[in-house]
Amino acid sequence: QVQLVESGGGLVQAGGSLRLSCAASGTISAIYVMGWYRQAPGKQRELVAQFYSSSTATYYADSVKGRFTVSRDNVKNTIYLQMNNLKPEDTAVYYCKSLNPVGAWGQGTQVTVSS
Repeated sequence: QVQLVESGGGLVQAGGSLRLSCAASGTISAIYVMGWYRQAPGKQRELVAQFYSSSTATYYADSVKGRFTVSRDNVKNTIYLQMNNLKPEDTAVYYCKSLNPVGAWGQGTQVTVSS
């Protein structure tokens, strides 16, 4: 019912930027809490950012603070993750997931940052 589809991943050099998209199958206004996650090869999946529709405050992991920004476009039913000053350590498969209401995991989108 609550389905988010990630896209926008690709290859980028260190210091570059990339914007990921998270498109909702329904209206994005029905999502109260969502999170951006990533999983690097051989690593645990980690929370990158958490967005609350009822608040202007957004949680960011320490590793991405000042570099990543979450935004949304209600008309396009899309949530974005703007990633700036990318580092090789940012290389991972990125996922978006609705947390309230609870949604399913998608296939993710690959982000590769070269040195």
